[in-house]
Amino acid sequence: MNKVMTRRLLATSLALASSFAQAHDGHSLSGSHWHATDSLGFISLAIAAAVALWLSRGGK
Repeated sequence: MNKVMTRRLLATSLALASSFAQAHDGHSLSGSHWHATDSLGFISLAIAAAVALWLSRGGK
């Protein structure tokens, strides 16, 4: 299998795997409640993005 086909297969598999996730009612961005770990995940993502931008700015 070539590299492009492998990546597409992996992306499709990951997208379909997320459809099996189960949680109790009220979850999602429009849900009625959040958990502390939901906020922690968004904060971690923001920090990771900031670090990636900082490191990618090169020798300027």
